Amino acid sequence: MPMTSTSLKLDEAKRMLSSAEAKATSFGIAYNIAVVDSGGHLIAFVRQDEALIGSIDLAINKALTARLFDKTTEYLATLAGPGQPLFGIHQTNRGNVVIFGGGIPVVRDGRIIGAVGASAGSVEQDIAVAEAAISALAEAR
Repeated sequence: MPMTSTSLKLDEAKRMLSSAEAKATSFGIAYNIAVVDSGGHLIAFVRQDEALIGSIDLAINKALTARLFDKTTEYLATLAGPGQPLFGIHQTNRGNVVIFGGGIPVVRDGRIIGAVGASAGSVEQDIAVAEAAISALAEAR
């Protein structure tokens, strides 16, 4: 019996990284970009030449956070500020939760099948790089 996929595959992750890298290059910024599967496990990662070392974990953890909570990290940021309902969430999951933009869940047929995270530029640039990865997957379908 054929298996149906409920998770991103490596070839899809590679397409996502390629598109995200192109967007990062358009900004003139060396990026770290991570793609995780439906379980939040790393499928693919790229660190462009001379990308910030401190952004490696941020990219991976943005992808993980987007998958753990099935929300963009940008949206979580609005819920995690002082006085907001998720204040302190960044201290959960062994401190691996990132609550600023650049992490986006990947949805197929109404199911979350993974996530992408990008880090190195401004929050707005990180979001744009992650969105480029999402767009590449949508264009391939």
